[in-house]
Amino acid sequence: MRIGELARLAHCDVETVRFYEREGLLEEPARETNGYRSYAAAHVAQLNFIRHCRSLGIGLMDIRMLRRFQVDPSQPCDEVNQLIDCQIERIHLQIESMRTLEQQLRTLRDTCHAHDRRSSECGIMKNLEQPMDEESCSCHAEAHPHTGEDLPQQAGQAPAAHP
Repeated sequence: MRIGELARLAHCDVETVRFYEREGLLEEPARETNGYRSYAAAHVAQLNFIRHCRSLGIGLMDIRMLRRFQVDPSQPCDEVNQLIDCQIERIHLQIESMRTLEQQLRTLRDTCHAHDRRSSECGIMKNLEQPMDEESCSCHAEAHPHTGEDLPQQAGQAPAAHP
């Protein structure tokens, strides 16, 4: 089958297939005499596996490891369990970070309840013009009352405070 059919069967676009090929997550397809790639049912299964992992927030590096287990299913699954445990912990940290961000935004929103003021008088705007530290910014003053520290940031994720 050609790349368009593979993409259709896996419910994605052609660029997604090409991306996973470039990343080495999808096995190289055979080539026809005219140079076109020829994909097989195994590629559909691989692509579905990769996309399922991505839907669970699993990163490309971890998917590479899971694909190695898929290619060699005789390996013990302890590392697979550990990988999923780490993913659960990352999600937990992201949830906590999002709760902190929500509280910061609520605190920021509470700094202005006016409806007919100009933005130059807006408490939100005044707060955003301040450095983001616990002394000058009300939304960060109560962000982490127990530690006063930011939560760990995930790779590729915007900081929980002001980006």
